[in-house]
Amino acid sequence: MYPLKFDTIFKEKIWGGEKIHSHLGKDFSPLKNCGETWEISGVEGNISVVSNGDFKGKLLTDLVKEFGKQLLGQSVLERFGNEFPLLIKFLDAKEDLSIQVHPNDLLAEKRHKSKGKTEMWYIFQADEGATLISGFNQEVDKEIYLKKFREGNLMDILNKETVLEGDVFFIPAGRIHTIGAGIMLAEIQQTSDITYRLYDFDRKDDQGNFRELHTELALDAINFEFQKSFKTPYNNKENEEITLVNCPYFSTNKYQIDEEFKADFSTIDSFKIYICYKGKSLIKGNDFEVEMSKGEVILIPASIKKLSIFPLEKTEFLMTYIP
Repeated sequence: MYPLKFDTIFKEKIWGGEKIHSHLGKDFSPLKNCGETWEISGVEGNISVVSNGDFKGKLLTDLVKEFGKQLLGQSVLERFGNEFPLLIKFLDAKEDLSIQVHPNDLLAEKRHKSKGKTEMWYIFQADEGATLISGFNQEVDKEIYLKKFREGNLMDILNKETVLEGDVFFIPAGRIHTIGAGIMLAEIQQTSDITYRLYDFDRKDDQGNFRELHTELALDAINFEFQKSFKTPYNNKENEEITLVNCPYFSTNKYQIDEEFKADFSTIDSFKIYICYKGKSLIKGNDFEVEMSKGEVILIPASIKKLSIFPLEKTEFLMTYIP
């Protein structure tokens, strides 16, 4: 086992832009735009393919079946079986995404025989004044929500946040949300592709049709809990581990390094995923050396317990795993 890279899966979206190419250097031609890249995916129909080393050309799902404990970790294997439990994406919103919500595990299993979708966002580029929506801006119940929805005034009760590079948002299943125009981010989520669309700003697709809304399905999925703040606070530190999110589905840390960084995973019985959004480094172990550059996502198998990262220039990246 060695650190694994994968071919990027490109997704054209009605709201997608050019930053996947201009900021990350990824060629998404012949698509007209790219709203999402799926960097590591075990979702049926979008299975990641290894792009480096001895396993080049192999499907992630085949490696999971062949090297379950070595790749995933024993506790992850027992919990999820042969299903790879995380989906890693980059998103570029040239226009606002639809306002949406995702079901939790219980509802997703009941309706779709699927996992729910809890996710988090790390903003690594934002145009000046860019905003997103996360949660409600006041106490709301189902009746108030439906009244505002039917009046066409849903935006009145939604929490809008102006965002900057480095902002973090945790989006548990059930929280109403959308990514606004001018934002590029990394998304870490459960392996699920179930979305209930509540409002799409009356846009039409290239065939002139309105996109489907899921008004009734969404009602049972929405969590109407109100919070004073929906942004995840943290303190930046150089050359140290910075904890961003801990939840039952994933834990995510941030690193900003300009000197050798030694990683010890002896207490983590899980694979690790590095998501690099700035700089370039070498990842070295006893019997491997892999370069990690901006825009790359690398899967570190559970069997690798120690490695060192040598920055060739100041490097910023996230590391996520199953707790």
